[in-house]
Amino acid sequence: MIELNWGAVTDIGLVRRHNEDSLLAEPPVFAVADGMGGHAAGDVASAMTIDELRGLVGREDLTRADVEAAVSAANSAVLASSLTTRSMRGMGTTLVGMALVVDDGCPRWLAFNVGDSRLYRFAEGKLSQVSHDHSEVQELLDEGAISEEEARVAANRNIVTKAIGTDGGAEADYFLLDANSGERFLICSDGLTNELEDDALAADLGAGGDASATARLLAEHALQAGGRDNVTVVVVDVLSNDPPDRPDDDEGPQETEVAEVD
Repeated sequence: MIELNWGAVTDIGLVRRHNEDSLLAEPPVFAVADGMGGHAAGDVASAMTIDELRGLVGREDLTRADVEAAVSAANSAVLASSLTTRSMRGMGTTLVGMALVVDDGCPRWLAFNVGDSRLYRFAEGKLSQVSHDHSEVQELLDEGAISEEEARVAANRNIVTKAIGTDGGAEADYFLLDANSGERFLICSDGLTNELEDDALAADLGAGGDASATARLLAEHALQAGGRDNVTVVVVDVLSNDPPDRPDDDEGPQETEVAEVD
């Protein structure tokens, strides 16, 4: 059995008129979707995607196939609405997250991502990006055509090359990760990572707050840095992957409700 603590925050930011981000933070699934398409369409795309994943909540027997099927269903649902409803044409959404699945009889994290929303792992004071951006800038980085510094200010840094709902064949990247005690995960939209560099993310993740306080701290710092986009943050802590026996009336993992930054 794995003992978790988690916290989640979403905020419209200081510039945008709509919050097109959606999130899910209900074991065994944690995910963020950043909608695109303008006005209500982005809201719809991200919400539809999260709704498909919500069907996995509460499951203790999830497999990789279950998660892949939910992501595929989300892609099909968003694409179908985009093609049949005029006001939703061209809508889509990024998706990033992780789910506890049973792999060879053991619980492991299955991470997944489409687009440029990100998943990070923070362990022993070090931050590492698990997801791989699907974006024009990332392709240039992979080719060695630009530097990390150039990527942060590139005019095309927000152009994604893959998104849920924009391509019937769009597939997510998947990564299996061990669930180790003491690790912390950050799942976020680019409203966070476009405002804060990795060293700032690591500083907040290592500041000593619990998952809820840390999620709020990250969002507040993104707003202080400009808040030019919607900001959504989910922080998940693995407290133990082999907790001691607890009384029958123990409530189990602590859940923190989604909150907006004032």
